[in-house]
Amino acid sequence: MNYSFNLFDIPFSILCISLIICLARMFLGPSIPDRVVALDLLAILMIATVSIYSILIKEPVYIDVVIALALVIFLGTVAFAKLITWRKYKE
Repeated sequence: MNYSFNLFDIPFSILCISLIICLARMFLGPSIPDRVVALDLLAILMIATVSIYSILIKEPVYIDVVIALALVIFLGTVAFAKLITWRKYKE
């Protein structure tokens, strides 16, 4: 029997539930910072999903994709933070 698929069902299920909750917060968030944090968390959950998938199929090339995605997400978060502070000082 191959237990690897059964072993990875639990983390994938938890990540899917977390993604759904995070999407709900992103669409229903009362303020822009809440939505930015939800978007950042959504990206981190996507990174975790790709990492677990990479381990599951034993293909290390996806780790490079995860690293590049993490860098882009970090820059996006910094840009959103700058935008929020710029709007605060402008008003």
